[in-house]
Amino acid sequence: MSEVRIAAEPRTEFGKGGARRTRRAGKVPAVLYGHGQPPRHIALPAHDLLHAFKTDAGTNVLLTLELSGQTELALPKEVQRHPIRGSYEHVDLVLVNRGEHVSVEVALVLIGEADPDTLVDQQVTALSVKADAASLPDRIEVDITGLEAGHGITAAQLELPQGVELEADGELVVVQGLAKRTVAQMEADLGETAEGTEGTAAAPAASA
Repeated sequence: MSEVRIAAEPRTEFGKGGARRTRRAGKVPAVLYGHGQPPRHIALPAHDLLHAFKTDAGTNVLLTLELSGQTELALPKEVQRHPIRGSYEHVDLVLVNRGEHVSVEVALVLIGEADPDTLVDQQVTALSVKADAASLPDRIEVDITGLEAGHGITAAQLELPQGVELEADGELVVVQGLAKRTVAQMEADLGETAEGTEGTAAAPAASA
């Protein structure tokens, strides 16, 4: 897992107005909680946070926060983005320790080539796993080499990195192989659709 050091500062302004002023100052409002401590309102540099999240792991990044002369480890728990600009609006962070096992959603990435006559349907894009907070995987690879139509790959069949435990249902189908439709089949479907349309158009109107 990627690990990024980032400066943080206490935040004293709350509410929508305070959050807007924090963002105008080039910072992202955040809340830090966990380990039985009361929630702390902090602000993170927007540019540094954007850089931290630009990895294969996305927002699954272990952050080393420099806060009030101390360093603390945290993981993003919930990230809010502006619906149009895409900028980060707010982040919930949970405190963690090295050696502590935590649960996160990790992205699935397909590798390999399926059978040429197979259409690959990825039904799941991320899985819940549990691992050491300092050793969370950036991604989980799904090898689809030789996958044939009518066959699938379940969560339990995935090869997880050492020390990573699957929390999702092992019988969950993450990838399914489907038969590709031939040109003749598609032309036949188009022909049936055209015939149905002509039949509808030719039908006499019902009398009043």
